[in-house]
Amino acid sequence: MVTTHEQQTTQRAGQLYEQAAQSQMDYWADRARNELYWDTPFTEVLDWSNPPFAKWFADGTTNACYNAVDRHVEAGHGDRVAIHFEGEPGDTDTVTYADMQVRVSQAANALESLGVTKGDRVAIYLPMLVESVVAILACARIGAVHSVVFGGFSAEALRSRIDDAQAKVVITADGSFRRGKPNMLKPIVDDSLAKPGHTVEHVLVVARNKEDVHWVEDRDIWFHELVNEQPTTHQVTWHEAEHPLFILYTSGTTGQPKGLMHTTGGYLTQVTATMRDTFDLQPETDVFWCTADVGWVTGHSYIVYGPMANGATQVLYEGTPDTPHRGRWWEMVEKYGVTILYTAPTAIRSAMKWGRDVADRYDLSSLRLLGSVGEAINPEAWDWYREVIGQNAGAGTVNADDTVTPGPRKTELVPIADTWWQTETGAHILTPLPALHADELKPGSAQRAVPGVSVDVVDDQGNSMQDTSQGFLVIRDPWPAMARTIWGNDERFVDTYWSRFDGMYFAGDGARFDEDGDIWLLGRVDDVMNVSGHRLSTTEVESALVAHDLVAEAAVVGAADDTTGQAIYAFVILTEDSEGADQDEAEAALRAHVGSHIGPIAKPKRILVTTDLPKTRSGKIMRRLLKDAAEGQTEADPTALATLADPAVMEEILSGMQQR
Repeated sequence: MVTTHEQQTTQRAGQLYEQAAQSQMDYWADRARNELYWDTPFTEVLDWSNPPFAKWFADGTTNACYNAVDRHVEAGHGDRVAIHFEGEPGDTDTVTYADMQVRVSQAANALESLGVTKGDRVAIYLPMLVESVVAILACARIGAVHSVVFGGFSAEALRSRIDDAQAKVVITADGSFRRGKPNMLKPIVDDSLAKPGHTVEHVLVVARNKEDVHWVEDRDIWFHELVNEQPTTHQVTWHEAEHPLFILYTSGTTGQPKGLMHTTGGYLTQVTATMRDTFDLQPETDVFWCTADVGWVTGHSYIVYGPMANGATQVLYEGTPDTPHRGRWWEMVEKYGVTILYTAPTAIRSAMKWGRDVADRYDLSSLRLLGSVGEAINPEAWDWYREVIGQNAGAGTVNADDTVTPGPRKTELVPIADTWWQTETGAHILTPLPALHADELKPGSAQRAVPGVSVDVVDDQGNSMQDTSQGFLVIRDPWPAMARTIWGNDERFVDTYWSRFDGMYFAGDGARFDEDGDIWLLGRVDDVMNVSGHRLSTTEVESALVAHDLVAEAAVVGAADDTTGQAIYAFVILTEDSEGADQDEAEAALRAHVGSHIGPIAKPKRILVTTDLPKTRSGKIMRRLLKDAAEGQTEADPTALATLADPAVMEEILSGMQQR
């Protein structure tokens, strides 16, 4: 009997769930052995003797770079394209796995020539370039711990991460291209290192936009000059499965970023397995495109390690989706024959605003599977994504008036993998497997846990919810890709993630079961905001505002936003010396200040100057009332008002929000 690929994939997906249900330990042991190469095979799967500090495959040795590059070349796939790079100006680079092996080997030799050894930390502050992937893998190859910092962060934010990790080397670029203009990075690194006391010995600089930059002799080195003179081979070093692979900083509720530390074997096992399962990945034929930035965990897991450990071909794009025109992404899908597109709801909602005529100009028939990441996707965006992007079977006709008559449409369902996970989880935790659940997908729901992970929705006491009421999303058992700790702060790791419910990881999100037992995410229940998939703490933004001379006190909330998922709203009390300041000028100055202090992504959408904030008699700010005002409510909750020291404050705030 001949079976189709779809039948084979469906059968395999079902078997994964069955095996995981019988024994999670056996399941993950099999996935680790089957998905990765181990120089020293492990004999112990999980050491959970000191929860919540897990050790997976601890007596085994492997190398993340070898699994992502060398083994594919040795298997005869060196000519397979690893990366189709496209810069925003339109320059391109096609990099095979054999090319990548050479480039990574030279970069590893270069780092070692600077004295970087196993365990040293390397900060990577780069745009979306091939060199970014090379730098990450070179660190993994020699056992240096990489700390990638999003290129949109400010000098102060970069310095705090350099200091916390005690980075020995920074790898950056002169700049990049952003919306058609040079976007400088090297000056930000210079500013971050201007004050003494840092641990950085060298700054490696990728020449990208060729703008003039300040140069510090004996510290700054051109990346290409050092790397290109290195030998093209490098002997792989084998690392313990629990050797730290990377630190990735995410916002914390205290305002101090948290350095989540991930190790090698368990993390690589789960990202490799979920990459294959979630996307039904066929490395021989698929062209994968994850539109995230390497500075976020999605870029780590589903641009660098997941796709490359599977030997996949992928697209890497430097710029924005609307430069030089709003059809740039769809143009690239057509150009490279992208089969799997993994992007954020924010981008989908932006494309919706631009209109389907933009997408209908292009042939998107190569797409067979879509993915969503970063935040919960609303059903309207889910439907548009599938029907306009996924069902496209050919380019439309551009009419004389520049409107578009849509081309042919696919009749079959194009599955959407709606994924939920976090920096802390390392890899996918919730997502329907499209191969198994294609006929059961629910717009807006991530639905169920991946095989081998135990997810639940619990009440205040940690008991499983028995109805469809809102509860708290938790993970009950350890999983391979889980963060091992917060760098240098085990106590904070326990307090932040493992203290709310006994023996369970609390994700910080609200959720509920539906009548079928599928899970629906309901947003953050703590004070961390999710703006376009970027997590920012309210405290961090409040601290930036109060640092300005105009501001005496500030309260920040995240409010629902059609484009970015959540938008930042700030309510500020001015200092006595600043009272009477022009509202528009104050708002502009404070937005600019937050942008320089944290990064452009943290700029509040709205800043309202008020004479006071809604506080209880004990002095606690009622942020729930502020969030209601930001989301357009015209009247405050009477019950909440009764708890305020001065209920009249909310009348002023509501009036101010309606006027502006």
